[in-house]
Amino acid sequence: MEYQIFLLILLVAFIPRTILGYNVTTGKIVVDGTTKIAETDENFICFTLDIWPHDECSQPNICVWDSHASVLNLDLSLPILNKAVQGNELGGANSIGASVSAAQYAKDLLKLREMVDRLYENSQQKPMIVAPGAFFDDKWYHELVTKTGPNVVTALTHHIYNMGAGDDPKLIYRFVNPTYLSEVSKTFRQLKNIVEKHAPWSSAWVGEAGGAYHGGAYRISDTFINSFWYLDQLGMASLYNTKVYCRQTLVGGFYSVLKAKTFVPTPDYYGALLFHRLMGPGVLKVYNKVSPYLRTYAHCSRKKSGVTMLFINLSNTTEFTINVENPINLSLHKRGKPNYDSSSNDNVGTTEREEYHLTPQNGLLRSSTVLLNGKALELTKEGELPDLTPIYRDSNSSINIATWSIAFIVIPDFVAIGCN
Repeated sequence: MEYQIFLLILLVAFIPRTILGYNVTTGKIVVDGTTKIAETDENFICFTLDIWPHDECSQPNICVWDSHASVLNLDLSLPILNKAVQGNELGGANSIGASVSAAQYAKDLLKLREMVDRLYENSQQKPMIVAPGAFFDDKWYHELVTKTGPNVVTALTHHIYNMGAGDDPKLIYRFVNPTYLSEVSKTFRQLKNIVEKHAPWSSAWVGEAGGAYHGGAYRISDTFINSFWYLDQLGMASLYNTKVYCRQTLVGGFYSVLKAKTFVPTPDYYGALLFHRLMGPGVLKVYNKVSPYLRTYAHCSRKKSGVTMLFINLSNTTEFTINVENPINLSLHKRGKPNYDSSSNDNVGTTEREEYHLTPQNGLLRSSTVLLNGKALELTKEGELPDLTPIYRDSNSSINIATWSIAFIVIPDFVAIGCN
């Protein structure tokens, strides 16, 4: 019976949305632009690039780890190198390969701080200490910052692979399960609390996140469905004052955002590019009671006025028609004058907003080609990125979010005094 249920889910993932019946849900989402609730770094989007042995793969017949996926081409069988890399993610209860106590790790960091300060004594700039690069363990991280003290660790990093093993047959349904996607928010919240209460001199970073571990999942991690997890995590991490989010990996494994050898961008690459270009550092509070399947985030727009919203529709049966409102009941018109009429519930004026709708080719979640406003995103003949051109809508009109889609909506005349 369990196998039949999974098979049904798998088949649904391949069914184009055009032959599925769907309904339309209309709702209101409120964005509070009065104050920023969190702030990311200007360079929030980050990608890792590993040093991996060519034969490191859980599925060797189809693995894409090779010399193209390494920072350096090294013979890791050499004893001096093998000893150096055999320990990874050393902290807490979920350490890999080796385990180091928080007390010992803190002692090592204090020594490292002394070395950095001595070596860069006459320099105007000093390297940051970014640590520990482990799976989050509340007790372990708390002890680490307590024992290191002020101005030792610049950024507290943690790793996230919350989707499970890349070869797990139950993996695929988690990408469209809002309850499952939300579970990791506890980790972001706990690390945020540690930074605020015990290490205000540091900041929270995601040092490595690939969704599914063991190199990612074949024909999942490099397809459209993976963007549900990835972009949702970018939005969620931002809410908890995460300054930098490093994706595993730029090239290498099934979870890379550039395909090995060809370097063709995956759907996640274009999603990250739009997030970087449109979503500014300032994070705003969103009140969404429409549906748990409509994931919604709002930031101050990058280098322009107003706000930019990210919508992720995890449903293949429900299309959403959304009206965005501002709790302070302000309306900004074309001439730039705010309207303080308290009887009006309009949140925006009459200018045009930009819309960037991402959908999978042919409606297939496991498509490696993503459409922007209905047009396939492909490299030019010269190998350049395509133009990411929006469509324009009247700011007063409702926002339509298609089934199984992702949308960035730029509302330039949304009055967000917290963004000024």
